[in-house]
Amino acid sequence: MQFVDKALARRFEACEEMPQVLYARAFQKTRPEIGAAEKEICGGHMVFAGLGSPIGRATGVGLDRPFTAEVVDRVEEFYRSHNAPSQVDLCPLHDPAVFEMFKERGYGIAELNNVLYQKLDLNEEFPAAPAGCEIRRGRREEAGESGAIVERAFFPEGAPEAFRGLIEPLYQMEGALAFVASVEGKMAACGTGLNIPEHRIFALGGAGTLLEFRGRGLQTALLRARMAAAAAAGCEYAVVVTQGGSTSQRNCERLGFRVAYSKVTVVKDLSSPA
Repeated sequence: MQFVDKALARRFEACEEMPQVLYARAFQKTRPEIGAAEKEICGGHMVFAGLGSPIGRATGVGLDRPFTAEVVDRVEEFYRSHNAPSQVDLCPLHDPAVFEMFKERGYGIAELNNVLYQKLDLNEEFPAAPAGCEIRRGRREEAGESGAIVERAFFPEGAPEAFRGLIEPLYQMEGALAFVASVEGKMAACGTGLNIPEHRIFALGGAGTLLEFRGRGLQTALLRARMAAAAAAGCEYAVVVTQGGSTSQRNCERLGFRVAYSKVTVVKDLSSPA
């Protein structure tokens, strides 16, 4: 089992950092009314992708260099300029003084998630897909249908506006690996991910299964397909961020993923004192 130090944590944080950066760049072209923006800071990036969007935090910051008050000032100014709350991802590999600094500035907890990883093996052989199921690479023209599957999986009554259309840009990103599972010719599940070559990390995400096709092992098969493709692309680790105790975490641990650490997203509203 790999010991996770600051250097490895910095690579793992790219799992959420770089997809957000690419989303912001995609939205700048396709949805200019959002005012999406991304900017490097202190070894990571801060991203704005629209008010209320689940995308848009400062991630990968301060793990390979000092995380100072001046850096936090710049983060807060960036989000203030977009009339958005300041949000920053922190993990246990950050120095204790960093957590104290955010506490003193009035930040609260917005999310708590687990970061799971597995070292990839190009020679690993996976079992065949479940009987009656076809696993294949997703095509660009299927991006809309795949996105609808993910939205229905998470929001059966209809996705909020800020969560709509988030899968489709993945199909356009360089390094994206998308797979779909079909049962009797009907697309039943999908899973995407992003090859981040500068860190040799494969970021898993964008997965969902239609309710009527759950319990058949489709997500496990999609995970295996993406891991095999990521290893072939030269990635060293597959990384996924999940909520603790979720079905996603259980599926990953069944395939040998292990929790590297839990991470917290801290937030400071615009109305909070500076």
